[in-house]
Amino acid sequence: MKKIINIIAIAALSILTACDLDLFPETSYNEGNVKVDEKTESQYSTRADMLGLRNTMYDSWVKDLQEKGISDWLVYSECRADNAYSGSLTTGEVVSIEANQQDAENKNVVRDWDWYLQEVSNANQIICNIDSIAVNDTSAVKMTEAEHHQWKAEALCWRAFNLFRMARLWGAAPVVTVIPPSITAENIEKVYPDYFPARTSESGVYDQIIEDLDYACQYAPDVDKSNKMLFSKAFAHGLLAEVYAEKDHQDWNKVIDNCKAVEAMGFSLLPRYGDLWGYNDTDANRNTAESIFEITWTRSNGNWLYMMFHRNAYNPSDSFTWAKWITPSRSLTEAYEAEGDTARMNASIVFDQCEWSSYYPSNNYAFMHKLPTNASSWIIMRLGEIYLLHAEALVMTNDLSGAAKYVDKIRERAGLGDLKSAQLASQSTMLEAVMHERRLELAFEGFRFFDLVRHDMAKSVHDAMSDPSSSDYDSYWQTRSPLTDDTILMPVPQTVLDDNPNIEQNPGY
Repeated sequence: MKKIINIIAIAALSILTACDLDLFPETSYNEGNVKVDEKTESQYSTRADMLGLRNTMYDSWVKDLQEKGISDWLVYSECRADNAYSGSLTTGEVVSIEANQQDAENKNVVRDWDWYLQEVSNANQIICNIDSIAVNDTSAVKMTEAEHHQWKAEALCWRAFNLFRMARLWGAAPVVTVIPPSITAENIEKVYPDYFPARTSESGVYDQIIEDLDYACQYAPDVDKSNKMLFSKAFAHGLLAEVYAEKDHQDWNKVIDNCKAVEAMGFSLLPRYGDLWGYNDTDANRNTAESIFEITWTRSNGNWLYMMFHRNAYNPSDSFTWAKWITPSRSLTEAYEAEGDTARMNASIVFDQCEWSSYYPSNNYAFMHKLPTNASSWIIMRLGEIYLLHAEALVMTNDLSGAAKYVDKIRERAGLGDLKSAQLASQSTMLEAVMHERRLELAFEGFRFFDLVRHDMAKSVHDAMSDPSSSDYDSYWQTRSPLTDDTILMPVPQTVLDDNPNIEQNPGY
């Protein structure tokens, strides 16, 4: 530690008259986090600065979710469970994660840790500056009280979302809620923990998430039916419901309360499931009545993410010469077929011809179909998921008939009959029914593995898939190392351990 302090002290003395603090490698939490000026600790001082950061949050930070927060997240959530094969057998990072053989040098794990922490840092630029600016701004157009609360609440939603992802992937994580001051020879020992933060316990991470979302539930903007790429009160309540369903702070009554809050905000199920991802010759559907939060694009300013999964329907030959990620599993296809669930299967999976045959014959290959165009939205939260989370919470509070009403709404939209009486016979049979419904309804939306984890189902599902003696065995799965209580979590990247002596590796790695 003395050696590190001495190094920082030397660096601090050399930058006292500099404009930028740039001491840390790309993998450090605070890379790009602090701008030091001779007169002020912050580069932001006006309403215009805060409005610019708030707009950047949506236009840049959120839209940067495509690689780390969507395609990588689907590997964690779908390929570690039973919904999808990793897809590209030549991409070692995704193959190893499917096989539960990831290590601390896995490039996807490294980039995701860095990215989530950078987004927390970005949110902090608003959260940590906006209160002072609301009081001290001397520019002609000052921030209103409503703007102050709203913009702070939106940034708190973004910080909470990223911390929630980190808690699910790594458990304990660094929780930095301040922008560290510039380093001087006098303050170096005091500010050292801000530059090299230890991991906060998983419970502490959840405490911060809940604190952030409690504020957002009060001050975030109301739902805007024409703009669902907005951290609204509905999103804050929905995310809080998901948080309270997790093991660490599990409170099923609070899940119910927050689901009810969302349901009271004017959303409705679309009559046709497939319309959530529908498109026509000119544009794709967005901002539907069911959507709570989505990332939106247009044809002229589209996503590139489609090429990771299938084709762009508006330009089918573009980027279709290489194997895709998140290849639907036979297990999932069979689950749809067993239910006669053609509506959800056809919206989730499409069969097409291609030039490879890694998992299916090349003339009838399965692809994930929930991003069919470069203009299609990526839906992060919608009413269908909230209904099923509400049903899950009702099961866990032993209101089985109440849970069935929510599940049956979802099944009716899919063209299926109500749950059978045998499924309502006990809490365990009803929970199984809800988990099955969540699998079919939410396939490829980033939920499956974490649904299984919170009910201690992940290990049995995981191990059965590569066990030749199991009825769930499928030779197309990667041969999987056993899933343990330790390896449910990802390893902390080795680069982080090398850079920050205050961070320890997760057990099992």
